[in-house]
Amino acid sequence: MTTVKQNLSRGGELPGSDSARLDLEVLLAHLLGRSRTWLYTWPEYELSENEQRQFDDLLIRRAAGEPVAHLTGEREFWSLSLQVDASTLIPRPDTELLVETALALCPATPQRVLDLGTGTGAIALALASERPAWQLLAAEKSPRALALAERNRSNLGLDNVRIVESDWFAQIPPQTFDLIVSNPPYIDAADPHLDEGDVRFEPRSALVAGREGLADIEVIAAAAIDYLAPGGWLIVEHGWQQAPAVRVIFEDAGLVSIESRKDYGDRERLTLGRRQC
Repeated sequence: MTTVKQNLSRGGELPGSDSARLDLEVLLAHLLGRSRTWLYTWPEYELSENEQRQFDDLLIRRAAGEPVAHLTGEREFWSLSLQVDASTLIPRPDTELLVETALALCPATPQRVLDLGTGTGAIALALASERPAWQLLAAEKSPRALALAERNRSNLGLDNVRIVESDWFAQIPPQTFDLIVSNPPYIDAADPHLDEGDVRFEPRSALVAGREGLADIEVIAAAAIDYLAPGGWLIVEHGWQQAPAVRVIFEDAGLVSIESRKDYGDRERLTLGRRQC
């Protein structure tokens, strides 16, 4: 029988992971239905034959590159536990910068907010959890991702969010919002990183956009001006080298007070602008 401690020493079986120890902890804790802290409290716990077989299988799949979030079926974002699957992007910590920026820009008083391309619902649900007075509309074109976002909304009991099917603004009736947010596809189809890491297991439609990754941002910015209330904000996440081009797109769309914000790695990862009052 193999103990928890012995299984946590198997990092050498995950040569392609830059977080092998963490991967082992997360997968083993998930399998046993325990916390990561428990693993270190009970290092001599011996896995049953069935548990060991399941853990071995998880390690084989992880060694092949399958994302940990897909193996566990969940990912934490903004301290919220979200279900994830292969229908959409896995929420990344970098996207929490967008949530922080939105919360700082808009007051806690009632606001109307639109999240375009919501995927798992991560951004909309994070905002809703922090701002109960806000009313959020979360749009997603993929039926599978739409169902996933609705499950997450229901599991978290966030009734100030409504999930709807729409390809960007296409199915959103004319109305105005105080804030529009989006983490759209922004990777160039020729980017070699698409063949590396977790993104190999995520849908290309949620990652790749034409015009060197800027096509969907252009669509969003051009249409957003008609959906923003006077003084309302648009915030989009983008690639770390795209900020200058996105600022031009925002300017061409008629937005003002345009600026880009840096992530914790000192890279410009989102741009915001507002409709003139």
